[in-house]
Amino acid sequence: MELKKVLSTKFQKGFEEQCFKLITKAYTSAIETKVIELDWDENDITSELHEHVMKSLVKLSWPIYVSSEQPLRKDGVKKRKGFANKRARIDLTFSEVGSPLKCKYHMEAKRLKEKDSGLKRRYIDTGIDNFVSKKYENGCLLGYVLEGDLHRTVNGINKLLKKDDRESEFLKAKAYMLHNFYFESDHENSFILKHFMFDFTLLHSA
Repeated sequence: MELKKVLSTKFQKGFEEQCFKLITKAYTSAIETKVIELDWDENDITSELHEHVMKSLVKLSWPIYVSSEQPLRKDGVKKRKGFANKRARIDLTFSEVGSPLKCKYHMEAKRLKEKDSGLKRRYIDTGIDNFVSKKYENGCLLGYVLEGDLHRTVNGINKLLKKDDRESEFLKAKAYMLHNFYFESDHENSFILKHFMFDFTLLHSA
C-alpha cells in the first residue's frame, strides 16, 4: 500500500511538471505573437494562453485535456435552484487522460499592476487565501503583470502580507529552469503554494 502511495505521488509530481511546461511555453508563445493587449480582462488573457496550450498539446501529443473556467465540484453541497452558478470556478484545469489515477491540476490567474494595491489585495484574498483555505486545491497561481516592475509588484504583495502579520507567507523567488519569474510561499500545515509571474509589460517594450 505504501509503495502504491509513493508511485501515485511520483506520478502526480510528473503530471504537475507537464502542466508547468505547457503554461510557461504558452506564455512565451503569447509574448512572441504579441496578440495580448495590456488593457485586456483577466479572462481574455487566460483564454489566449489556453489557445496556446492547446496548440502545444497537438504538437506534443500528450494525453492531457485542458479546460478554462471550470466549476469546482464539492461533495456534500446541497443542490438547490441556482447551485451551479454559485460554484467556485478555476481559470484553468489540466486533466490527465487515460490513467486510473485521474490526475487534475488547477491554475488560478490574477491581474497585477505595480501601483494598484487593490489588485494586489485581490491576489491575496481571492488567490492565495482560496488555496490556503482549500477552496482551491492542487494547483498554483498565475500573476499577470500588466504595468510597472514585476519584482516591485511582488514586493507590494509581501508588504500587504506584512500588514496582515503574515510575514512567514511572503512570496520568495526560487530558481526554476522553466521560468525566470517563479516564486513560492509557505503556509500552515507545510503547504507550499507556487506562483508563476507572467510579465506582459514586455509586450510594450518589444
